This record gives sequence, structure tokens and C-alpha cells, in this order.
Amino acid sequence: MLVAEEFVGQLDDEGVAERVASGDPLRIAVDETERRRSRFRTTAEDGTDLGVVVARELRDGDVLSTGDRLVIVSLEAVEAMVLDFDGVADPDRTAVTTALELGHAVGNRHWDLAVEDGRAYLPLADTRERMETTVEPHLPDGATVEYEAVPPTLFDEGSVDDGHSHGHGGAGNGHREDGHSHGHGDHSHDHGVRTLDPKSGDDSVGGGES
Repeated sequence: MLVAEEFVGQLDDEGVAERVASGDPLRIAVDETERRRSRFRTTAEDGTDLGVVVARELRDGDVLSTGDRLVIVSLEAVEAMVLDFDGVADPDRTAVTTALELGHAVGNRHWDLAVEDGRAYLPLADTRERMETTVEPHLPDGATVEYEAVPPTLFDEGSVDDGHSHGHGGAGNGHREDGHSHGHGDHSHDHGVRTLDPKSGDDSVGGGES
């Protein structure tokens, strides 16, 4: 059995494409599970038994090498539900898609979430810098990032009698930075407000503590 254990590059790289064109490469189709594994066994299109041992997540167009032969990787398609927002007029369409992208980014981190009067609250589950890196690319123009001390009950699921909306992603509940307890209407600011422009990556720092 041949074993592909060297990553050569991508098929759209000119040098790699020339090597492929001048040889007799094997071709394999990799499913969603296999592409994330560091090693697996498969069969090439021509029936060649092949082992793949590469410490990376495979992508469509990856080119591997067994030492004697190149191997071209293609990814098997997966069925997907499609939510088409073309029929929704802007700015509503942009708002919906932006919210989906932000929700997906936050959900992947399993962060708790509470929404109140146009503001979203996320308990600090990581450093401020890392959390900002996660959310900033998905924020619309004019959105700001700031920090407050809030009661941990703000993130309790099912606590909707105060007009909040809550969601759980599996992280620890709540965050309180200053050791004091506050009511829902008594959030205390501890950081300047940053106005973000996700397109340019620029930000401006507003007022300090309030």
C-alpha cells in the first residue's frame, strides 16, 4: 500500500501544477470526517490502495506525495440547507446576515449571551483581546465594544421576566469584574467605548469610566 505523508502544496500554485501536469497523479475524494483526520486509509479513483498520514486538515486541491507519486485531494460535497435572503430588502438583509455571522462566531465559542435594548452582553470567557478578535470582524459600522460589571443572573436561562433575552453556549455563567453585585439596571462601566470599523480595522477610543 502506498502512503502519502508529504504535503506538497495547492493545485493552484504554479510550481505544484507543473509537477502534477508532468506526472501521473493519483486522485482521491475525501469525505467530511476523513479530511479532519491525521491518518486514514482510502482508495484512489484508479483503485490504488492508499494511506494518508498528514498532520493537517485537508482542503480541496491539496497535493500530497507518496515519494514516487503525487496525490490530488478533492473534497466530497455535503448537503446543506440554504437560507436565501435575496428577497429581503436592504438594510434588513444586511442586518440579518450580519447577525447570523456574529451569532455563529459566538456560538462556536460556546459563550453565554444576553440581549437587552439593542445591547448584547457576553461574560468574559477569555481575554478581552481574544474576544474582540472573534467578534470585531462581524460587527456592523457604528457598533461599539465596552465592558461592564453585571450580575451573573443576567445570563440565567429562562430569566425573561425582566425583559432580557438569554442564551447559553456552555461556558460558565456570568462575569463580575469588581466583586460587587448590581441590579439589572445598575451596570457599571469600567472601560472606554471603542467605535469599530470592521472594514478598515480602525477604531477610536471614546470616554473613560462612567
